Amino acid sequence: MKYYVIIPAHNEDAFIADTLNSIVAQSLKPNKVVVVNDHSTDNTEGVVATFVNNHSYFTLLNITSSDIHMPGSKVINAFNRGLATVDDDYDFIVKLDADTILPENYFERIAYVFKGNPKVGIAGGFIYEKDETDSWILNHPMNKNHVRGAFKAYSKNCFQAIGGLKNAMGWDTLDELLAQYHGYDLFTDDTLKVKHLRPTGKDYNQRAKTLQGKAMYTMRYGFVISCIASLKMALKQKNKSTFFDNMYGYMLAKKEGEEFLVSKKEGQFIRKLRWRNMRRKLV
Repeated sequence: MKYYVIIPAHNEDAFIADTLNSIVAQSLKPNKVVVVNDHSTDNTEGVVATFVNNHSYFTLLNITSSDIHMPGSKVINAFNRGLATVDDDYDFIVKLDADTILPENYFERIAYVFKGNPKVGIAGGFIYEKDETDSWILNHPMNKNHVRGAFKAYSKNCFQAIGGLKNAMGWDTLDELLAQYHGYDLFTDDTLKVKHLRPTGKDYNQRAKTLQGKAMYTMRYGFVISCIASLKMALKQKNKSTFFDNMYGYMLAKKEGEEFLVSKKEGQFIRKLRWRNMRRKLV
């Protein structure tokens, strides 16, 4: 199967060589890898240029945007800029973070999944991060069917059906909800252990704290589901402020009349799906 990889990168010279080396080592090589160097002020461009010079399937795209790492908007803007440089002659497309190390069989396994089951629209492995003792431990949300945004692979049909990736906080939840709306399945493989070199959210700006609540509003969760989801997040993070930040963001988005990311029909499906999943966990 043919696949393309798009890697948004901002000041990643400490990590990106490890990421790109893990791509070079893949048992199933990519057809194209586009690294989008988004306003880096370190040596990211120089590191990537070395790979471009040595491997024909690597390309480098330099763009200029904000140097503030706001979740959602910055990374998807960079991804979409990279996407605009490739054709649609692929079987699946990958959004990959520049601070990940993939096992050598990662994309061979992902290709096997897509080829074996056309109903699978989004696939990926599991994230491992170092703890205080430098041991690699699993860091995954409570929903084991969720594919982390750091390494999401989409079948072409699914990617086109959902209209690509939305330039907003919560994009890596919305894509899965819309995939299911269009009849596609999600697939996670716990044998694919991906090393994540920087803890999730480390560089997020403080202004991003209320964006999760805004995302819940724009995805038409409704007040009750947003409350429950925010409470679960707060309990998982062991931080009660998360709940209040989320709900403040939700109410602020409602007050300001933020534009919804989904249609009414899609919103109805999303709410039914959320309630069904919550009831399933209680049984």
